[in-house]
Amino acid sequence: MEYVIVIVALAVVALIVGGITLLRPRRGRPRPPVERPSERAGGATAVDEAEAGAPAKAPPTEVPPPRPTVEIEKPPPGAGRLVRLRARLAQSQNTFGKTLLGLLSRDTLDDDAWEEIEDTLITADMGTSVARQVTEDLRTRVQVLGTRSVAEVRGLLKEELVKQIGLDLDRAVRTEAPGDRPAVMMVVGVNGTGKTTTCGKLGRVLVGDGNTVLLGAADTFRAAAADQLETWGTRVGAQVVRKDEGADPASVAFDAVKQGIDTKVNVVIIDTAGRLHTKTGLMDELGKVKRVVEKQATVDEVLLVLDATTGQNGMQQARVFAEVVNITGVVLTKLDGTAKGGIVVQVQRELGVPVKLVGLGEGPDDLAPFEPEAFVDAILGD
Repeated sequence: MEYVIVIVALAVVALIVGGITLLRPRRGRPRPPVERPSERAGGATAVDEAEAGAPAKAPPTEVPPPRPTVEIEKPPPGAGRLVRLRARLAQSQNTFGKTLLGLLSRDTLDDDAWEEIEDTLITADMGTSVARQVTEDLRTRVQVLGTRSVAEVRGLLKEELVKQIGLDLDRAVRTEAPGDRPAVMMVVGVNGTGKTTTCGKLGRVLVGDGNTVLLGAADTFRAAAADQLETWGTRVGAQVVRKDEGADPASVAFDAVKQGIDTKVNVVIIDTAGRLHTKTGLMDELGKVKRVVEKQATVDEVLLVLDATTGQNGMQQARVFAEVVNITGVVLTKLDGTAKGGIVVQVQRELGVPVKLVGLGEGPDDLAPFEPEAFVDAILGD
């Protein structure tokens, strides 16, 4: 009986244990370990290398897009430019020429008519003394000839105007220097006359004539001036020397000439800051720039840029600049915007130097070597 009780008790315990086992959640099979790529290939990953103390591989460097290349322009040569731009000049000077021809072609030339001719010349900024001399010479020749056809009057007037402008003056821009050094040019003038633009256009003229050019941005008062000069230089492949805004202008000019000598360019053009002719300090600084440059090379050309529309005020400016630096030539800008072409004669008489270049528009190739006969022809028309 005792054995039966023991057996029953064991059976009950077995049933209880079995029920508990059935009630427990069944565990899933264990997943096999994930195989790393390095383990498959036999190598180590960047993470493994970092964990092992090895430096991680740097990400690939992003290459910036290439800068657009600037196509170097080939400007036209300087010779014959004034003839090509004659229409612009004729348009601005047409009234002056037509008025003179009309007065000289009258049936009767009395004292009032000759006085009117003289006044017309003065109005064109030719200057009182020059206007009087031209009038007297014309009056004598007309009285001697006795006839006044339009062709004859035009011929007489052209001869007188060309004589006053001067055919015997040396108007060549000095682009050659003795020895191996480059020719050095300084461009000076008051504010607003267009000096920096003139430097860029002059560089184009010289490149068009087959020269190599370096531009020195010695106008350090305006950062825009150096930027503008660099743009001009880039377009024709000219070197540009510049410094930060406010740098010493003489230092920039000195470095420009030095680089020009080292790189063996033909011409160095130095752009100077615009300055009022009444400011003594600024004018003295201009003289300093020239003196510093000449420690390395002679300044072969000092071009004074004058605005042709300023008339008599421009002449006052010119006189002061001529006292500070030795002016060798004049550039008349905006000549297409005024009917006062007589200023060419007056400038030359006052300064004793020739007009070498004239600006006749806003285009890059609108700066032309001055040619007296082509200029007078444009004034008088066909």
